[in-house]
Amino acid sequence: MGNVAVDVLLGCGVAAELLCCLGLLVMRTTADRLHYASAGYTVGPILVVAALIVRERLSSVGLDALAAAAIMFLPAPILVHATARVVHRTESRASSLPERHL
Repeated sequence: MGNVAVDVLLGCGVAAELLCCLGLLVMRTTADRLHYASAGYTVGPILVVAALIVRERLSSVGLDALAAAAIMFLPAPILVHATARVVHRTESRASSLPERHL
């Protein structure tokens, strides 16, 4: 039963990451791409770590995986928000500049 749970969690984690990558390629606006990038920081890694914890329990490998996911998960909202602010400022400055004709 444990192997089935590990396989399902890993499969869902890989599928989530593939969907995030596909969303980055397909979406047109930067804001939409940021949504998929932030999901790539959270959904897939959480599922992979859950699979590791199911398989290894809370041994040293499970705790290391949990720490790695926390290091990746905690700053993700800050990075996405900072990136969105930079994009917004850049786009608003570009739209306020007069158009040049060459």
